[in-house]
Amino acid sequence: MLSKKVIVVTGGAGLLGRCFCAAIAKQGGIVIVADIDLVSAENVAEKIKADGGNADAAVLNITDGASVDNLILLLNKRYGRIDALVNNAYPRNKNYGRKLEDVTYKDFCENVSMHLGGYFLVAQKFALYFRKHNNGNIVNMASIYGTIAPRFEIYVDNTPNTMPVEYAAIKAAIVHLTSYFSQYFKEYGVRCNSLSPGGIYDRHSVSFLEKYNSYCGLKGMLNANDISGSLLFLLSDASKYMTGQNLIVDDGFSI
Repeated sequence: MLSKKVIVVTGGAGLLGRCFCAAIAKQGGIVIVADIDLVSAENVAEKIKADGGNADAAVLNITDGASVDNLILLLNKRYGRIDALVNNAYPRNKNYGRKLEDVTYKDFCENVSMHLGGYFLVAQKFALYFRKHNNGNIVNMASIYGTIAPRFEIYVDNTPNTMPVEYAAIKAAIVHLTSYFSQYFKEYGVRCNSLSPGGIYDRHSVSFLEKYNSYCGLKGMLNANDISGSLLFLLSDASKYMTGQNLIVDDGFSI
């Protein structure tokens, strides 16, 4: 599906990122594992290459314009092209995830700035590169909680899981930022869509899973690999005339 396409995945060494990178490589893509943690990115890239895929590791700080510029220059020099970007990094400060009553103005603004601002910065610079070449594809990772109100009833009984107010604000903004970019750049052949997964399993408690899964279909909370097929669709020519859309994958949690 992605033969010879050069595709950058930010946060490529994370829970979703490493699954995305492996899936892209399996479909013939040249995946760039871009992460602020270069050692982890290199480990992901080496594993992909050991499995027969084509991968390269790169350091990237999505909140640093010079870091983004340097990555674009490096890849253009090395490959002569960049075909797609997956905006997937998840920066946050040490106070992220507190209950609404405990979130300070400073922490709220800092987390929105890092996550939403970082997505904007990376998308802006890659979109301008794509515009010069009249071709390109951006997929922004959003969330179902960017489109529906939180189901607070599943975060009870002293569960360690929370639904951070910063996250809701950020992901809702990413969905609309995607629409803005798609409208702004569509005449240049640049596509921009968002992918909104439901909860992704990451050592959640049994009690929390039972509450979460009661809103779903047969699968319940998804694994990281369950999202990869939808991402491949958005990156491939199978969706070549699709732009400005938000694709929800959550086994029915949000309906």
